Amino acid sequence: MRRAARVDDNQAAVVAALRKIGASVEIIGKPLDLLVYYRYETSLIEVKNPAGRNKLTDAQLDFLATWPGALYVVRSPEDAIHAVTKGAKP
Repeated sequence: MRRAARVDDNQAAVVAALRKIGASVEIIGKPLDLLVYYRYETSLIEVKNPAGRNKLTDAQLDFLATWPGALYVVRSPEDAIHAVTKGAKP
């Protein structure tokens, strides 16, 4: 039986920060953690802990290789805000 995916400790803070700036956020879990809509743009965000295991899974790497839209890997609420407001490269 498949176990639930582990949620990074900082995900709640990232979601709260994005919602505070007016972003719509859905926690989707797969293939990445968050689906975010902000100022007419949709982005996918993968949240990683600032310390600890930061590797992307093989499935995530495969997805990243083919996804044509905006996609970011963030490690803090500030990273997430910068990604959706400035369009920072992952």
